[in-house]
Amino acid sequence: MRELKNLEDIKEIKIAPGRIFHSATHEEIRSGATTDIYFIRTRELLHRAGKEKLSAVAEIFSSRAGIFAGIEEVCGLLRDRGVSLHALKEGEEMKAKEVVARISGPYDRYGFYETVILGMLASASGWATAARDCCEAARGKPVLCFGARHLHPAVAPVMERAAVIGGAEDCSCILGARLLRRQPAGTVPHAAILLIGDTVETALLYDRFMPEEAARIILADTFKDEAEESLRLAEALKDRLHGIRLDTPKERGGVTPALVKEVRARLDQAGFKHVQIFVSGGVTLERMPGLVAAGADAFGIGSYIAGARAINMTMDLKEIEGRPVAKRGRIPGLTESSRLVKYL
Repeated sequence: MRELKNLEDIKEIKIAPGRIFHSATHEEIRSGATTDIYFIRTRELLHRAGKEKLSAVAEIFSSRAGIFAGIEEVCGLLRDRGVSLHALKEGEEMKAKEVVARISGPYDRYGFYETVILGMLASASGWATAARDCCEAARGKPVLCFGARHLHPAVAPVMERAAVIGGAEDCSCILGARLLRRQPAGTVPHAAILLIGDTVETALLYDRFMPEEAARIILADTFKDEAEESLRLAEALKDRLHGIRLDTPKERGGVTPALVKEVRARLDQAGFKHVQIFVSGGVTLERMPGLVAAGADAFGIGSYIAGARAINMTMDLKEIEGRPVAKRGRIPGLTESSRLVKYL
């Protein structure tokens, strides 16, 4: 798909009758098809005014504090476009209103991507920040991101990658993990246990056929009382059982500190102190400290991270042809920022 430079180019965009997905392809993003139309109008106006080669410096700042993420995609978008890019390091803390990135070069080479760039940074930073908050609430206990099912599949890998940038130990989405050159992490779904017909039988099959490096963590809430099922699993797998996962639905009260405390006590009394308790299922930031205190060893967080509010980003032009500029309410000229490092 060719790069959009004027309004006529937009009219030429054709949607194939057999198109399966509504999400944008990489080619559509690079062409400018996911930007706001007024940036394409700006390209045309600059061209007609003979000013398409004007050099400009744009700064991006965040609306609130959080963890900075998404810059790797921005680099991919701007690479080979004849511009320079400086930004915070991915995973760093950013302050409210802090300049997180600066782009320099011919405005026509990057300006029409403003919508795209801001979206990449806003979403990824919001997810990374939510993951960081969960890790803090977990008080040192591992947090895994299980959020892919709560988002459109086109962006789920972006979210899970951002969660790991924010501090999550691992993620379950296959592509999200592979983008980080990692292996995806996860346990066993209820579906497997329901189809096989018994939790212990499922655990034994898992232990027999899954790779040795795959931790033996099995759901303990499918058929029986969680404490009873946890003991059955521990007795069947003994030292090979790494942990049990509690994912009790809201219809039965969810996973409570009292439940975790009881399961922990019964496992300990039976001599299975090595078996860890993995908690998932609608876990929120507020609930985590109580669950940790009750004995939870790790968490699988989905909706809380996936549903995190984006950290709004704003792009301002601060120099044109070396001359300080700014719209009303902003200070003309470059903002002092010693933390920015060169990416492009």
